[in-house]
Amino acid sequence: MEAARESMAALLDAGLFASAQTLGCFLVSSAGSSNDAGMSMKVESLVLHGDALYGEKEFRRALNAYKQAMQYSRSIPRQAISNVRSSVSTTGRSPSPNSSNLLSFNENEVKFKIALCHSALCEHREALQEMEGIPSKVRTLKMNLMLGKLYRISRNSRSAAVCYKECLRQCPYVFEAITALAEMGLSAKEFSLLFLQAPNRGGKLPSDSVDPQRWWNQRYVEAQCCIASHDYKGGLDIYLELMQRFPNNVHILLEIAKVEAIIGRNDEAIMNFEKARLIDPNIMTYMDEYAILLKTKPDYTKLNKLVHDMLHIDPARPETCVALAAMWERKDERKALTFAEKSLRVDDRHITGYIMKGNLHLSLNRPDLAVTDFRGAQELRADLRSYQGLVRAYLALAKCKEALFTAREAMKVMHQSAKALKLVGDVHAISSSGREKARKFYESAIRLEPGFIGAALALADLHVAEGRNREALMLLERYLRQWANDSLHIKLAQVFAATNMLSDALSHYQSALRINPQNEAAKKGLERLEKQMKGVDPDAPEEDEDNEADDIDADQDDAELL
Repeated sequence: MEAARESMAALLDAGLFASAQTLGCFLVSSAGSSNDAGMSMKVESLVLHGDALYGEKEFRRALNAYKQAMQYSRSIPRQAISNVRSSVSTTGRSPSPNSSNLLSFNENEVKFKIALCHSALCEHREALQEMEGIPSKVRTLKMNLMLGKLYRISRNSRSAAVCYKECLRQCPYVFEAITALAEMGLSAKEFSLLFLQAPNRGGKLPSDSVDPQRWWNQRYVEAQCCIASHDYKGGLDIYLELMQRFPNNVHILLEIAKVEAIIGRNDEAIMNFEKARLIDPNIMTYMDEYAILLKTKPDYTKLNKLVHDMLHIDPARPETCVALAAMWERKDERKALTFAEKSLRVDDRHITGYIMKGNLHLSLNRPDLAVTDFRGAQELRADLRSYQGLVRAYLALAKCKEALFTAREAMKVMHQSAKALKLVGDVHAISSSGREKARKFYESAIRLEPGFIGAALALADLHVAEGRNREALMLLERYLRQWANDSLHIKLAQVFAATNMLSDALSHYQSALRINPQNEAAKKGLERLEKQMKGVDPDAPEEDEDNEADDIDADQDDAELL
């Protein structure tokens, strides 16, 4: 069966896993001799069969084949095994049959393959146990990277850092290791020391200075360190510098857009996501973040087009599930929740899935479950959105002490963030006794970031709550002279309506709808105001009209679904 084994190796090299799997069934079931040579061939056949099953994503069957190979190999003397060509490789594929190298059966690499199967089945503890059985001296780059990920999943940060550092000593361009180490707190200077130990061009030995060709890699590292430490402005500045050197770099564009989304620069983020899609229409990375921004704007025409494209590219990706959740949230929050949950079944470390799920639980009045979701996001990587979600959830549960603790933690972690300052102000603003403190935090946020409209709106609400309508109007009009924003117009309309200046309120609602015709708050506010201007109580129930409107909405939903 030697010719068949060589043919199977060729099929695996060609990626023809279905044919290789069928051939493997013949190889592993052949009645070979029971001597050491025959047993060695059996081991090789089992490993090849495991490779074919792994390529077909039949991970449980591949796992069984690899484990059988390990059991058989332990019953064969080492000298017999050393004479057999091994089909094992670190890439998960067998070497080409044209290869003339005769290698010994590599038990460590079969262990790695077993770990890959366990990991694909989300059996991380078993995968880690297999990987720890491989001596550190013989671990390849791929092994160290996987072991680092498994240690991080098990929350063993120290051991994970050791593995990731070893990856960068072998190759300074392992970006997964760079991101992970930055998130674990490694400084840019420590990265530089690691890069000095990496081989230079042509495999030369490390020198006392970084290869000048790698300057951009060092700047990329500095950007990652800034963002991991919540210095978003510093990170964005470096990314913009890199964009000048590498124009139309899709990865950098997406990183910029993601950071802008986190810090609330939604319009800039949408523009950069659109640029990335123009360069590469099939990109899937961070497209769920883009979908959430389009839902927030709202721009349902673009959102529906984006979701349609993502379903065409890859319906099984977690990003697609989150985008579907964003699309369905307006129509059916419970259905949206099922898509958010599906994204986490696909990838239980998908942060945006936890954020979306938490926000949906808040909308469904389940703040207790939202707390669990936002904590899940924070365990993976804390950012402003998870802190904001936790604060909202705690306030909904009337747990003001926990909300204040979380907001203060966000402020300590992101000490240069106006959004974090506003978060503390939001907690204080809940009680009448805390309004003065809230005012100070809002004003501090505005001083730190003069263009922060969210803080201006919150401060205006505080003025209104304390009867200072004139101060609220002056603040909002001052902002409106610099920023044409629909939210500012709506807030001005609400304050004017509260002071019975209905014509001014009408003008601002109309201005808001000219800026954003799909703004639901402006539509509802305008409808309410028109009733007031007609002398009708806007809060009076109108059952017949409500029922008729429900029927119309239902017809529209049915048409959209069809």
